[in-house]
Amino acid sequence: MQTRSFVIGVDYGTDSVRSIIVDTSNGNEIASSVFYYPRWKDGLFCNAAENLFRQHPLDYVEGLESTIKDCLQKAGAGVASNIKAISIDTTGSTPVAVDRHGTPLALLPDFELNPHAMFILWKDHTATKEAAEINEHAKKYPVNYLQFVGGIYSSEWFWAKLLRTLREDEQVRNACYSWVEHCDWIPFLLTGGNDVHQMKRGVCSAGHKALWAAEFGGLPPNDFFRELDTLLNNFSSGLFTETYTADKAAGNLSAAWAERLGLSTNVVIGVGAFDAHMGAVGGQIEPYHLSKVMGTSTCDMLVAPMDEVKDVLVRGICGQVPGSVIPGMMGMEAGQSAFGDVYAWFKNVLSWPLNTLLKNSSVIDAATAGALQKEISDKMIKELSASASKLPLNEKDELAVDWLNGRRTPDANQLLKASITGLNLATDAPRIFKALVEATCFGAKAIVERFNNEGVPVKGLIGLGGVARKSPYIMQTMADVMNMPIRIHKSEQTCAAGAAMFAATAAGIYSKVEDAMAAMGQGFDMEYFPDQSKVGIYAKRYEQYNALGKFTE
Repeated sequence: MQTRSFVIGVDYGTDSVRSIIVDTSNGNEIASSVFYYPRWKDGLFCNAAENLFRQHPLDYVEGLESTIKDCLQKAGAGVASNIKAISIDTTGSTPVAVDRHGTPLALLPDFELNPHAMFILWKDHTATKEAAEINEHAKKYPVNYLQFVGGIYSSEWFWAKLLRTLREDEQVRNACYSWVEHCDWIPFLLTGGNDVHQMKRGVCSAGHKALWAAEFGGLPPNDFFRELDTLLNNFSSGLFTETYTADKAAGNLSAAWAERLGLSTNVVIGVGAFDAHMGAVGGQIEPYHLSKVMGTSTCDMLVAPMDEVKDVLVRGICGQVPGSVIPGMMGMEAGQSAFGDVYAWFKNVLSWPLNTLLKNSSVIDAATAGALQKEISDKMIKELSASASKLPLNEKDELAVDWLNGRRTPDANQLLKASITGLNLATDAPRIFKALVEATCFGAKAIVERFNNEGVPVKGLIGLGGVARKSPYIMQTMADVMNMPIRIHKSEQTCAAGAAMFAATAAGIYSKVEDAMAAMGQGFDMEYFPDQSKVGIYAKRYEQYNALGKFTE
């Protein structure tokens, strides 16, 4: 054990944070631990009806310490002394207001219960008005400052969320010195940062969400922001000009955190990035293969050699940034605002009687009611999938559009709503579920079509994440709708695994992340092939999906 080296990958998701310890020689997972955010789980600081989703930094800090210490305990003697690096991925764009020291305002006494002082989760859509203003404002300038983010700025992103926060809360506005992404703050925290100007911002978050581009010399000029709203005048002076790829070191573990975790200050902390970007690396992304990280939403990553796509601008995606996925290659991001969330929504609808009536039953006791509720809830999606898979496929089946949380790509519009049509008295839960599954797959096909039509060919599909591994019915439907095979990566934790690969690279164990992928990647263990008897019907239903989408819009 003393001769082996290990790294820690930390993956911050929507509901929880997971840490894993990985052997750098082969990528084997030595230990893992999950921490569910307690404040988030209790629904604090959120209002789904208003699309307001905030997370308290204490959920992140407590989860970081808990999972890493738990991993080290599970790994046993000799591992802690051979931990070489830690790298972090997070959801995004999930920014927060900080003071000059880089401390999130919600960690200060005056702001600890103020949602505007907390991290604004990726799926918070309260800034749709501000995003629309940015899109209109950008048309006034000879330089297209939105050209590298698909031409449309989203309410899910950095500047829209900042502007709404500054407008909404005077107390936060007066205390906010800078605006920081979650993926940049955690490495800063672990390295003991105390000056926000010294924070190493990742090119991933900066390029895809904050309008940073080398072609602009950094961020757009102050005039662009001042003329949008005077609240943004000179705000860039508290931000950044330089960015870093995730294979670089942000610094070393601080003495305080080394003592807290039981590690050495020699541990390297890597520059942070978004979960889907590191997940694509953990899932062994290949050029022109769309890596689909499928969870509550999807993030679809594609990499291509710089010299082949340097003059291509793909409209309506979430950005294209050199080095954002793999240093030295163009990283392109797309995705769907709701994927697993679509199925979760339907499950919640069906579960209403269980959640509200069963607990008050006069027939069974509370303990039995609770156990029955859990049993049915745990089985629901599996049973819906089994029943839906047996239904005959018909061109006239119930049809849905998947925009339950707006549309991310192609062509972001977070104000859009979902729809279902073709209902009749024979429509039951499996038929509705089938329509929802098809809708999410049609939404995925729209992304592939956009890449293909814009001159970036999608040559293959890679499925990553919980939905990809646990839902054969959904993945088979995906292959049928796409008329393409889809390979499923073996790792259940590709985001954390990707973070571990970047950690090994930042520590110098591997000279480049491609070498880390080759040595530490776990490979693929499933592949779904299109059923040619269904491909033609799905092609016609996809046309209907597009027509219904246009009508809905």
